[in-house]
Amino acid sequence: MLTRKQQELLLFIHRRLGDGGVSPSFDEMKDALGLRSKSGIHRLITGLEERGFIRRLPHRARALEVLRLPEGVGAEPAVPPRGAKFAPNVIKGDFSAVLAGKATEESSGEVVSLPLYGRIAAGTPIEALRDHSHYTDVPAGLLGSGDHYALEVAGDSMVDAGIHDGDTVIVNRCDTAENGTIVVALVDDQEVTLKRLRKKGGTIALEPANAAYETRIFGPDRVKVQGRLVGLIRRY
Repeated sequence: MLTRKQQELLLFIHRRLGDGGVSPSFDEMKDALGLRSKSGIHRLITGLEERGFIRRLPHRARALEVLRLPEGVGAEPAVPPRGAKFAPNVIKGDFSAVLAGKATEESSGEVVSLPLYGRIAAGTPIEALRDHSHYTDVPAGLLGSGDHYALEVAGDSMVDAGIHDGDTVIVNRCDTAENGTIVVALVDDQEVTLKRLRKKGGTIALEPANAAYETRIFGPDRVKVQGRLVGLIRRY
């Protein structure tokens, strides 16, 4: 699946190569996509390269080759004008998506774009993970009321709950959660983790779903709930 920005960049590069045979500069890409910095372009190019859509040519500055276009895109694609409404379609590469807990027919219905945060990592508050250039499209039926975001999972501490390394989890932003809920928790204002929340007396336990990891116990003032798990996307 390509994000909207990845598709826009891929089509822009393809068009420029078709016009003059020369890849656009990073500044040109940044301006075309309306991004504030070139770091976002670097991340988009890396994502396209990892998914097999483009290739960087060695020993040549600004040298990119488009290997393929998303399925259903014509031979003469164009980047939508800045500010134009972009249809939030899911663009499939050489993999499929599994949406946990929902019927597959929802993938053909209305789609909502959610901000995609980086890989959940110790020592990084959740807001610092946000990348304003990355979004992921999910079926609207997967979401309830309130604000949502997506988060890429790192590690295997929740495998017995069906959550694997590299999965994208859909999170309902909230600051409270019921006992037994899988939550995104901020510990000591420094470490973000995805764990099952257990409350007992004056303590909070963050419980993994993997026997290789220990449950961690904290005082209530050390843990802040930043969202609860409501869905999962897995790519194969």
